[in-house]
Amino acid sequence: MTVDGGLRSTQWFGATGRTGMTHRSWMRAQGFTPEVFDGRPVVGIATTWSELAPCNVHLQRVAESVKRGVWQAGGFPLEFPAMALGETLLRPTAMLYRNLLAMESEELMRANPLDGVVLLSGCDKTTPGLLMAAASVDLPAVMVTGGPMLSGKYRGADVGSGTAVWRFEEDLVAGRMTQQECEFAEGCMARSNGHCMTMGTASTMASMAEALGMQLPYSATWPAVDSRRYETAQRAGQVVVDLVRRDLRPSAIMTRAAFENAIRVNAAIGGSTNAVIHLLAIAGRLGVPLALDDFDVLARDVPTLVNLQPNGQYLMEDFCYAGGLPAVMRELASAGLLHTEAITVTGAGIGANVADAECWNREVIKTMAEPLQPAGTGTAVLRGNLAPGGAVIKQSASSPHLLKHRGRALVFDSPADYYAVSNDPDLDVDEDTVLVIRYCGPRGYPGMPEVANVPLPRKLLLRGVRDMVRICDGRMSGTAYGTVVLHASPEAAVGGPLALVRAGDWITLDVPARALTLEVSDEEMAERRAAWQPPAPHASRGWTRLYCETVLQADAGADLDFLVGASGHEVPRESH
Repeated sequence: MTVDGGLRSTQWFGATGRTGMTHRSWMRAQGFTPEVFDGRPVVGIATTWSELAPCNVHLQRVAESVKRGVWQAGGFPLEFPAMALGETLLRPTAMLYRNLLAMESEELMRANPLDGVVLLSGCDKTTPGLLMAAASVDLPAVMVTGGPMLSGKYRGADVGSGTAVWRFEEDLVAGRMTQQECEFAEGCMARSNGHCMTMGTASTMASMAEALGMQLPYSATWPAVDSRRYETAQRAGQVVVDLVRRDLRPSAIMTRAAFENAIRVNAAIGGSTNAVIHLLAIAGRLGVPLALDDFDVLARDVPTLVNLQPNGQYLMEDFCYAGGLPAVMRELASAGLLHTEAITVTGAGIGANVADAECWNREVIKTMAEPLQPAGTGTAVLRGNLAPGGAVIKQSASSPHLLKHRGRALVFDSPADYYAVSNDPDLDVDEDTVLVIRYCGPRGYPGMPEVANVPLPRKLLLRGVRDMVRICDGRMSGTAYGTVVLHASPEAAVGGPLALVRAGDWITLDVPARALTLEVSDEEMAERRAAWQPPAPHASRGWTRLYCETVLQADAGADLDFLVGASGHEVPRESH
């Protein structure tokens, strides 16, 4: 990135007098020789490595590979830590901190002598958080995700991380599995470095980064422990130096066309509904016009092509060896469903990147002519008096017989309230009941956690019922499945209609008509609204208070209102 005809970093390392001496001398304390200050591109490597984020714990080694590439291409690599967000450990949810990662990373990129950045991510929120930061700073950038784990193995069969958890939990409650068997299975699901190997949110967002053009072809699918993961990282280091020299920035790559490509790719891979909220937030940083309804409209013509859990049979290793994301995008391009001219970090259009992609296993990656599921089975956007701001449902993970359903509501103000009675044999519930779990949105929980897909009541599981309609203003893990209406907006905590539902109310779900209706009159709703009281604040200080006071609703990406947009990469004032 050039400033006044020179690289941005020369404002630090090329400065004369006390300022330049201070910057250079303290860098030399690390053992760097003077040649690194000769005006070569300085590349920051933003790593979300942490032992508290198991999916990202191998990123230290990935960073070493990136450094090799940067040195090879004539750049000067400098690694720096960014906040690690592991959905596996963080409470109440990693989503509470996605915007904090984005804000921290943005400020670090802008405040330091960087000409370009490589973004190292893995678990769900680290990928969108770093992309949001890169979008707001708009320095040349390449993403390198950490890759999926090896396939889980349990009793001779493949099991998927996340997806198997939901099934094992139901089997345990129903008596089909013992606690000892569950404990043994824990070590079978997660058996290597890397993120979830199902098409959960981590795999989905890695695929979104590749579909947006911000990650090198095939990068989304190489397993974390595959040597080609590290080859890819080394190549990314070389590529980012070239991007700096060409001044090719995220704003030129993540265009409206790129987001349309990503939305269609998400439909084709059966990706997570969480992609909706993250792509909206990234687009908001760039000023790219993107709305919730775009996810429905653009996906309607796209069939599900990838046969992966939780929608299908296979896992990310199989997807990788079958041809990875380029094989899917080639199918979309052949059907005219890809903006092939959209530029990528390779410098070429995405169509050129995937033109020669081969599929080696049609059981894993289907054709447009013979898809896994027909067009129109991707994420649907619902509207109605229960979600005037919109809600989403993952059709490919839902039960077809429940996509048109009418039932009485059973309402809970938190997942904890539901779990307290879910095993009660006298619970007033049947397979037609609609479970409503509320106060789980951005402000309500806080952070909008992945709690919407609560397990079914024990009395129903014992009867063999495996799915029922659930409605929530929270999210669902991309590894999960079920007929679950998500992201209901506006959320209950801000007085959305979900807060006004009462037990026994009739609710109609009509996914083909894209409708979600609470069968209560406007007059009755007005009376309930007048009597409603907002919940007490979650915090009086710190990040949680700032978040709750400024977070946007799900249909706007749940970014903070003052972080929407960009501040660029102007060189800050001198520090000495």
